[in-house]
Amino acid sequence: MATNIDFKNLWKQQTTEKPSIEELLGRLKKFKNENIRKLAVTNILLIVTSVGIGLIWYHYQPQLMTSKIGIILIILAMVIFLSAYNQLFTNFYKLNNTQTNTEYLNSLYSLKSKQKFIQTTMMNIYFMMLFIGICLYMYEYTSRMTVFYGITVYAVTFLWIAFNWFYLRPKTIKKQQAKLNGLIDKFEEINNQLKQ
Repeated sequence: MATNIDFKNLWKQQTTEKPSIEELLGRLKKFKNENIRKLAVTNILLIVTSVGIGLIWYHYQPQLMTSKIGIILIILAMVIFLSAYNQLFTNFYKLNNTQTNTEYLNSLYSLKSKQKFIQTTMMNIYFMMLFIGICLYMYEYTSRMTVFYGITVYAVTFLWIAFNWFYLRPKTIKKQQAKLNGLIDKFEEINNQLKQ
């Protein structure tokens, strides 16, 4: 007994798991809220740190010009980084429920571009200024130490900055990019389905 089964039609009728727009918007909202929270925490931490450094300058009155230049460089590094980093707030604020899929995608592309600029150019500037500022600031105090302790202090400082630069920074960047790329991929998938 032979039956005619149309495998092509059966294959077309099977349901594949397509991304739910509601689920995607939920992920987008969570992503937006997490990043706004990170922006706020970063602002608070860097502002408090800058004020603390300013109080150290006021309270201990460093004598050498290198220490004063170091403090200024450290605070300036934080101000420059925050001014660039806070521009992301506009991008996160634009992500709202009134946008179309294409507008979401364009907002995410713009966010990705700004995020890349901050993760590369601004982080390079920040770390360079911070490193130079710390080295200049510490000179006054390490010059009073024995050579062994002075070298040890600089070595520990260098290792801490290197750990942040070579381990923590790439790990954080990779994590941020993976989240953003995941959202972009899903919105592109939905856009392609709507075009078909």
